[in-house]
Amino acid sequence: MALYVLNCLFCLLPSFLFLLLCLVLRWPRLCCWAKLAVRAAGWRLWVFICLALELPLHSYKRTKTEKLKSSEPNMLSGHTSDGPRLICKPTALARYLLQHCGSLTKAKLAGWPWGDPHLQTVSSQKCGEHGHNIQFTRDHLLLKDGGTVALDWMVGTRLIEATVQRRWDVKKENQSGRKALGCFTSTPPVLLLIPQFWGGITPHLQLLCHQAMREGFNVVVFHHRGTAGSPLTTARLSEFGDPVDLEQAVAYVHSRHPSSVLVAVSEGSGSGVLLSYLGERGSSTCLTAAAAISPVLLGQLWFESAMPPMYRWGVLFHRKMQLRRYVSSLRGMVDVDRALSSSSLRDFEEALFCSPTKVSPSSERSLNPASSSLRGLTPAGAWALGERGYPAQDWDSYWGSNEPLRDADEVAVPVLCICSSDDPLLPPISTLPLSLFQSNPYFLLALTDRGGHCGFTLEAGKQMDEGRTRKEDEDEGIWSHNAVLEYLRVVSDFLKEAERDWKSWQGRLEVNSLKGQKSRMNTTSLPHRRRGAMIKKSRPQPASVDDVEGDPFTWKRSFTR
Repeated sequence: MALYVLNCLFCLLPSFLFLLLCLVLRWPRLCCWAKLAVRAAGWRLWVFICLALELPLHSYKRTKTEKLKSSEPNMLSGHTSDGPRLICKPTALARYLLQHCGSLTKAKLAGWPWGDPHLQTVSSQKCGEHGHNIQFTRDHLLLKDGGTVALDWMVGTRLIEATVQRRWDVKKENQSGRKALGCFTSTPPVLLLIPQFWGGITPHLQLLCHQAMREGFNVVVFHHRGTAGSPLTTARLSEFGDPVDLEQAVAYVHSRHPSSVLVAVSEGSGSGVLLSYLGERGSSTCLTAAAAISPVLLGQLWFESAMPPMYRWGVLFHRKMQLRRYVSSLRGMVDVDRALSSSSLRDFEEALFCSPTKVSPSSERSLNPASSSLRGLTPAGAWALGERGYPAQDWDSYWGSNEPLRDADEVAVPVLCICSSDDPLLPPISTLPLSLFQSNPYFLLALTDRGGHCGFTLEAGKQMDEGRTRKEDEDEGIWSHNAVLEYLRVVSDFLKEAERDWKSWQGRLEVNSLKGQKSRMNTTSLPHRRRGAMIKKSRPQPASVDDVEGDPFTWKRSFTR
């Protein structure tokens, strides 16, 4: 009998312990202690994992001096640096953004563990939701040199959510008193997305597509030649900062939607081709505004910097898998064997674009040394590419024509760069070209303390707004998406107002000039005895640009390049 009772007690012991644990956790103080203990144990386990994987640890504890510096108000925004810090030249556009774009000044990013930079980076690039029933229709664009790029037009859940989103847009317009850029109109704006340089649509980019579609944008994704299933029709790969393909893609998109506003957003290393395009095109670009999330601003430094092994091998594995598809086609043009055996991003890039190509003696006699046939291009294709039809001589000359900011002074549209201080894929934050953002009125930098690489997850309690359901907010828990889309709308409004002010100033100038001409005609026709009295009257002077705009810098694009 005693053995039976002991067996019953032993079987019911787990249930008793569970009941006792539930009763204990009902006490607030004990519950708080339990959470702190679990958090401390989880942090120690995470430290061990990071040390094993050779990942850098980012501590969010700041010293007393850093806290005093962070409590000082920002000269431009007037708020403390706990949230995003907007670093830019104090212009009319910057003041307008601070007044009308709240996402650039207020954001509560998630803390540890969900806000850890490595977790955010992995979840945004490889994990996460791939659903949302997003569907694309693909256009293959034939380029001048015979190459092909892919343009994916988003057609997924647009028709299903159009009615619901239109009601939300009407409500938003009534509350704010202005019309959003991405509203459902006959000519909706077109959002051109540029993924990572190694290709593919990441979960981070899919969420941006879905949110932009809900706000009424026509979304199109640009894919480099030979990436994301795009065929490689010529034996030529895209260089890091080569904007030739993007330039033709932008012209094609603009020809399909000539009356729509065209904006562009890049993800990660895709900023290399976007910034190069904006610099080479200058004021003749078809884009109205652009943004770059976790951009690579200094390409050569990024390739030469030491990246954590887990990320380096992941990027190399992805690029080598793409290269293996075209080994037979590229073997006579580039050093494929050296690229496949490389152990760093620099060696891989240098093997593809900077290595001397080994040519057989029979082929060497038939090739012209001054031609670009070593790249597998026809004479027409080489003529279309110009200097880019010839391979780079060495590593430094390669970056002379592929550095993203080589023509930064020629950029003529506003560009917002969103960066995080704990980005594990980019060089340290101390290497950012802050002087560019402080001197160039077209470049703006939103710098955060947390966010990882293309992460920027909001805290769970800050993702809910008034009047919005949890289902609607599931896709808008990423701060960078909210900030970029709101920035594009505000910049479009600002440029429209600046254009109206410019036209009104020109109209007043023409009216004043006509009045001056009429007064001179009337003065010459009057008798000589009354002319002296007429000359003494003061003539109206035309208003200056500074009087109208209130700022010596004007945002009127001259289209002179």
